Amino acid sequence: MTDVPRITGVLSPVVTPFTADLTPDPERFVRQCRWLLSQNVGLAVFGTNSEANSLSVEEKIELLDRLVAAGLDPARMMPGTGCCALTDSIRLTAHAMKVGCGGVLMLPPFYYKGVSDDGLFRSFAEVIDRVGEARLRVYVYHIPPVSQVPITLKLVERLLAAYPAQVAGMKDSGGDWSNTKAFLDAFAKSGFDVFAGSETFLLQNMRNGGAGCISATANINPGKIAEVYNTWKTPEGETLQGWINEVRGVMQGYVMIPALKYCIAHYGSDGAWTPVRPPLVETDEKAGKDMIAKLDKLGFTMPGLKQAMAVAAE
Repeated sequence: MTDVPRITGVLSPVVTPFTADLTPDPERFVRQCRWLLSQNVGLAVFGTNSEANSLSVEEKIELLDRLVAAGLDPARMMPGTGCCALTDSIRLTAHAMKVGCGGVLMLPPFYYKGVSDDGLFRSFAEVIDRVGEARLRVYVYHIPPVSQVPITLKLVERLLAAYPAQVAGMKDSGGDWSNTKAFLDAFAKSGFDVFAGSETFLLQNMRNGGAGCISATANINPGKIAEVYNTWKTPEGETLQGWINEVRGVMQGYVMIPALKYCIAHYGSDGAWTPVRPPLVETDEKAGKDMIAKLDKLGFTMPGLKQAMAVAAE
């Protein structure tokens, strides 16, 4: 049971659909996840772009159960389970293991700033120890622009020494390639899997021993990003990397989460996808049309999405 196949490749921090009263919409969620899997992309549900910190523990458990009940492969799921409350992190992580997830993506507790590596080590260690599952694979989540609580080289070194089987890798969403490269240089050869937090670093990450990427825009451009992963050693991969960077550049001109939902609503012909939970606000029509025009100019499409959403709308 300790020889768990590692998750590699491209994963999407799947956006969470809400109904008009801001309740999670499990049917649309299942359909979106199934479409992403069909595009050769794994599921990092309850990530930053999933509005994870606007969801309760109960809502996350219910949505995860719905995915598994719908027959989606839990081995391709890396749900976000890191919370500010230790007991919430333990409960979510234990449930992810119960249903057979391939790993969990764990934010550090992020409310208190300026905390020590000792405190962060203790937090991750308590979760690992209390879950007590040999097949647990933890991917620590470095996103200091949002959390303001960084994951350091020294912290990872200490975690790997204490939990060499359970601490499997990290997602680096710091936006600083030199930091990602430092983790790759220090730990990749020993089997620590580093995922870039944006597809703009995908080729560089793979060329330096990385495992793939977990990226917001894998919600809307999954197939092409996965194609870069599959062809990173070839000239075709280099060319396609330039194109996916252009798509990413368009999306970064807008507030990312509502913009992703606007794209799914537009290309999937399903306007019910646009709601976001406060404090976020929906992309307005003017901005949305401007974004779609820019994407269309790049020849952007979301193949198969309209058919997937049509089933959800029945």
